[in-house]
Amino acid sequence: MKGSTREDEQFQNQDMEFDRIAKFVQGKTILVTGATGFLSKVFVEKILRLQPKVNKLYLLLRAQDEESALQRLIDEIINTELFKVLRRKWGSEFNHSVLSKIVAVAGDISFENLGVKDFMLRQKMWNEIEIIVNVAATTDFYERYDVALDINTFGVLNVLNFGKKCDKVKLFLHVSTVYVCGEQTGIILEKRFYMGETLKETSNLNIIEERRNAEEKLDQLRHQSLSDEALTIEMKEFGLKRAKLNGWPNTYVFTKAMGEMLLGKFKGEFPLVIVRPSMITSTYKQPFPGWIEGLRTIDIVIMGYGKGELTCFPGNLNSALDVEMKTMRQIPVDMVVNAMVVAMEVHYANHQYSREIIYHVSSSLQNPMKYSDIQKFAYCYFTKNPWVDRNGRSVKIGELTVISRTDLFFLSMQLKYVLPLKVFYLINIFCCQRFKKVHTKLDRQIKFVMRLAQLYKPYAFFTGIFDVRNLDKLEKVARERGIDGAEFDFNSRNIDWEDYIINIHIPGLLKHAIRS
Repeated sequence: MKGSTREDEQFQNQDMEFDRIAKFVQGKTILVTGATGFLSKVFVEKILRLQPKVNKLYLLLRAQDEESALQRLIDEIINTELFKVLRRKWGSEFNHSVLSKIVAVAGDISFENLGVKDFMLRQKMWNEIEIIVNVAATTDFYERYDVALDINTFGVLNVLNFGKKCDKVKLFLHVSTVYVCGEQTGIILEKRFYMGETLKETSNLNIIEERRNAEEKLDQLRHQSLSDEALTIEMKEFGLKRAKLNGWPNTYVFTKAMGEMLLGKFKGEFPLVIVRPSMITSTYKQPFPGWIEGLRTIDIVIMGYGKGELTCFPGNLNSALDVEMKTMRQIPVDMVVNAMVVAMEVHYANHQYSREIIYHVSSSLQNPMKYSDIQKFAYCYFTKNPWVDRNGRSVKIGELTVISRTDLFFLSMQLKYVLPLKVFYLINIFCCQRFKKVHTKLDRQIKFVMRLAQLYKPYAFFTGIFDVRNLDKLEKVARERGIDGAEFDFNSRNIDWEDYIINIHIPGLLKHAIRS
């Protein structure tokens, strides 16, 4: 259509007849944890757009009471741009229709019964819930160990135990991450973790002991009368120490792996689906292209580069020996949601399928994008559309330098930036702080790059390739069951990375930056 845009085409397709998944969702009651998270919001929007006649969506939100939970639902979920397709479609009935289907539940997965204090509400949930979708997590690589354990490990067990009290529940879908594999190399299979399994042959993992260690460490620190900030740093460092001792690079993936172990150990006959996405990026197509909230992994690099704050980064860009070492592992969020929804339909009450299955949702095997590609795409975008700083000046960028070894990267940073900055600091003192603003800006930029590189170096040099044979089987089963492959596309082979990064993802990041 002449003059039509991507979004116009998306809006025009909203009234299409959906297939059997819409019929499956009709009348269902679903519990969703971590409801204000990026992935959860896209999932909720998909369900409502797919089937307005869903019976009920219980959304668990961290809040003091139901009134606060309702306000979070309105402010952080249904009032977001993500819901503009539904808002346009339902018109003046939008708020009423959404609020008639969604119940905002004040709670916290860190507590027994998910922290739901209202006894009558708990009973109602136990009587009605048929599907549990657990997306709640703290995704901070550098999280306090006690906090990460409460949410990513034992919080998962709390959700499972809550589900076991639900009379009608027939499926538990848990969202994890492909990076629970640590820093393994080669083809990484879609296989489960067993209780006590560790990534280091020299260590034995006892999850109960890990919680005890965290509690004892916290008690010791509290007796030292540390400031809140100092205590938090100590608990973060303790988490990193425990993770690396057992073979994981950071607290996030370590505690997520332990959460999977608890699920496998205590699920009993509970039908369990674990979805492990790789780095999640903005929407590819649905409900419209380019929607994103928060900056994730590669997004931070792209934005830092566009702003001129990031000129070099560690990575395997220049490796001529192994193409696999140079690939990114991202996946658009709507493809992850499509895989989740299809898995729900296929595994719900279908006993011929496995009662425990793991799906990797990643592009690293089927349609990998290289570091050199992302460098080229970002350079192409920001040279044509330069970032405008607070003073209204366009930021000129050069090609991003990727250094192939971390030790060389940090040495280069010290020699090229850190040491000259120290000299500049002394000059600034002698000049009566005349260059204070310039020094502060440079110091901030250097610390930003160093922090970013330290945090993401396990992934910049990650060489594993995530196997997706289970996901391929799911796609085949979906076709056999007559599920619309276009509406529920989760095959990364269908992604045109150049078009997506330049015309969808980076513009989406910039829109998010403006909103923020």
